[in-house]
Amino acid sequence: MAEVRGIDPRGPRFAASITAVLLLVATFLALVGISTARGGIEWFINFADGSQKQIVPAEFVLPASPLLARIADPGFISVLVIALLFLWGVVAPRTAPWGVLYRKAIQPRLAPPTELEDPRPPRFAQGVGLVVTGVGLVLHLIGVPYALPVAAGLAFVAAFLNAVFGLCLGCQLWLLLQRAGLVGRTA
Repeated sequence: MAEVRGIDPRGPRFAASITAVLLLVATFLALVGISTARGGIEWFINFADGSQKQIVPAEFVLPASPLLARIADPGFISVLVIALLFLWGVVAPRTAPWGVLYRKAIQPRLAPPTELEDPRPPRFAQGVGLVVTGVGLVLHLIGVPYALPVAAGLAFVAAFLNAVFGLCLGCQLWLLLQRAGLVGRTA
């Protein structure tokens, strides 16, 4: 197998910073959208002392909503865009927008990196982000309440940890799988 060329480790961290901000917005939109909305009539028993007891909770709106309403939800659209960016990072990482922005606008202003890293773990991490957001999107489309904000929130936590602390959870998963002999072994 050919030698793997290294990448500037600051590039994926820069991309994680932008992705974390996008995921924070997407998580908020998913939390205030149809994924968590409740509708219907709530019935209460009123007691003589002025207290109330709810006897029939309001139902989630998502399972009863039409597919077009689920797709048109701003939370869904924003997570879909982020999932497509993850896909782009897996399929063509050299042309992914945050990498290009880093190489063209940020990297020329910095000192050369002291060491390079293997590009496979960050690429794998993009795939993990794609799977997490993809599962949230699919579950949202089939009507599972809270699936979309939970998936977006999990992806946000991973991107935040990478952006702020340099801890790439997908890269750590890559290393575990590599030690187990499942990925990335070179001849």
